[in-house]
Amino acid sequence: MNNIRKQVITARNLSKHFGQVQPVREVNFTVQTGEFITLLGPSGSGKSTLLGLIAGLEQPSEGSIHLQGREITGLNENELALFRRKHVGFVFQAFHLIPTLNSLENVAFPLYPVRMQEKERTERAMALLEKVGLKDRAAHLPARLSGGERQRVAIARALINEPSILFCDEPTGNLDSTSGGEILDLLLQLNQHRKLTIFMVTHDKEIAQLSHRSLYMHDGEVTAS
Repeated sequence: MNNIRKQVITARNLSKHFGQVQPVREVNFTVQTGEFITLLGPSGSGKSTLLGLIAGLEQPSEGSIHLQGREITGLNENELALFRRKHVGFVFQAFHLIPTLNSLENVAFPLYPVRMQEKERTERAMALLEKVGLKDRAAHLPARLSGGERQRVAIARALINEPSILFCDEPTGNLDSTSGGEILDLLLQLNQHRKLTIFMVTHDKEIAQLSHRSLYMHDGEVTAS
């Protein structure tokens, strides 16, 4: 059996400067297809900045980033947006749902720039809501959902374009322990059953123990476990 896996994230000599501040310093690492990677470190160590760089949300000051074998360093904003739409999903601590849209509309929202029949868009969004256990909450606005339910909607939205990489920034940080555990279980299922590559920033060492591998960040530098 061929067990060789493709590298889906490669960071080489990656640095970011904001004036005299350097939150990311000459970072090097790779992530393979289907890995669940956690990035840990104290507050202010540069974790969210690094996540933004490797996800194509920010440009590095030095170094290069390859996602799915393509160097994204230097792509313009339109090229990056198209690349992210095709390959990348995001889940944030603060959910970032649109308050005036119901669950179904929030999940379907990333598909609106795509040429697609409304029926197909709705069916795809409903199928994902069912997958995350919220089919019966399709018509609910975010204000009528619990924190855990809102994060499930956010995960469904992140999956709507069938990304190959899911970037998560403290996805359980605003949740109680029960809801956080349910979200973690859902992410583990996605990783195990769909072989979805997950790169997660977290402070939770228990989550790190369930991941395949952890990276540790301190003063802008990264070391492997």
